[in-house]
Amino acid sequence: MVAARITVNGKETPISPAAPHTTVLDFLRERGLTGTKEGCAEGECGACSVLVARPGVNKPTDWVAVNACLVPVAALDGQEVITSEGLATAGESGMPAALHPVQEEMAVRGGSQCGYCTPGFICSMASEYYRPDRCAHPDSADGTGTGTGTEHGPNGFDLHALSGNLCRCTGYRPIRDAAFAVGTPTENDPLAQRREQSPPEPVATEYTRDDSAFLRPSTLADALRLLRERNDAVVVAGSTDWGVEVNIRSRRSNCVVAVDRLPELREMRVESDHIEIGAAQTLTEIERRLDGSVPLLAELFPQFASRLIRNSATLGGNLGTGSPIGDSPPVLLALEASVVLADADGEREVPLADYFTGYRQSVRRPGELIRAVRIPLPLSPVAAFHKIAKRRFDDISSVAVAFALDIEDGIVHKARTGLGGVAATPIRALATEAALEGKPWAAETVEAASQVLRAEGTPMDDHRASAGYRSAMLGQSLLKLYAQTTEAVSS
Repeated sequence: MVAARITVNGKETPISPAAPHTTVLDFLRERGLTGTKEGCAEGECGACSVLVARPGVNKPTDWVAVNACLVPVAALDGQEVITSEGLATAGESGMPAALHPVQEEMAVRGGSQCGYCTPGFICSMASEYYRPDRCAHPDSADGTGTGTGTEHGPNGFDLHALSGNLCRCTGYRPIRDAAFAVGTPTENDPLAQRREQSPPEPVATEYTRDDSAFLRPSTLADALRLLRERNDAVVVAGSTDWGVEVNIRSRRSNCVVAVDRLPELREMRVESDHIEIGAAQTLTEIERRLDGSVPLLAELFPQFASRLIRNSATLGGNLGTGSPIGDSPPVLLALEASVVLADADGEREVPLADYFTGYRQSVRRPGELIRAVRIPLPLSPVAAFHKIAKRRFDDISSVAVAFALDIEDGIVHKARTGLGGVAATPIRALATEAALEGKPWAAETVEAASQVLRAEGTPMDDHRASAGYRSAMLGQSLLKLYAQTTEAVSS
């Protein structure tokens, strides 16, 4: 097997002698690329952002910004990485001959003060700069990006691309000004040209140091055989959860198995009666491939962490952790989704409503992987996702509620409601569904059902919210849905 290597700023570099748990951040800094910074070590601040060449949605390759503090460097075996230093055009003695357009705009518009966060902002901004379908956005009609469409610039720049980057001294206005001022890549831009070629193919990796191993099987069958043999293995995809465990809690594993590039886990199929989403597709990939065709998921994605996290996080990982405050389970419960579990003996399909069995526990057996998520069709026409958190974006929910209703001739024929943050597991609000079904979609029905919804689950007091607040938000969420649907019909 070929020794593990990574291409950084066009130069191929061996990963050895780094330990298997070494992050991309530490690997780069040890080699003098200190633009990549550690701010939080858990994917919250974006100071560590770098660009990785990944399979594209609209072109063969996308330049994707990821949190280098979370990703093990062994996970990028055979892949290409660009740091903030690699964006500038090289001159003599390694000094930059010319700044990259996003670096130039950040400089001339005062987007940097102490400079600690600036390289991460620049990499996230460069990822959006190279997004192939970026174009002028209609909600910025004033041409400045400062009207009603403050999240999109006249150049099509989506500020959500920077939602995972924090700045504590410059202030965000000049950074936004820089983002809204960048143009489009020129024809001779090497990173723009690189998008026309396929990214490196995933390589089988067997990287071992000091009795610890990072393994990347080449096929699903190989992965399932390995998991049967190594019951101590930790399975990772985007590493957005495991990376936090490694950094903050000093967790280590003798065997980490990466499944994020397995072809069998990266498919998306739309059939006549269901949509099947591969468990290892990133949330960004799912969002762009579905392109709003599942409205409930389209509401979820902007509220799920940040773009930096969504560029790595997967549905399989979010469900696999079994967290009661994950954002995707309530939505998938409302959509009546099921998970396809695979092991060395075959596959089985389990309704998501039956998947969770306790706090961070599920019916998934040792050696099983989540291969895919299936969403039945047709979709319910009335749907909404309400996330109650202290920040509008990039925050952990206190309560998450998802609704999917079939309403015909003013009668609720079917109601599905998924809840997060109000019990030891994500749950369906079965009593509320029963209180709605067969009843008129009217104020009296909704008021009565909202009282039922307040009592669903077992909310608790913690640092995010009190039990009373959570209960109140449950009831209010249904009243809000009714107000929104009534407003839509009247308009």
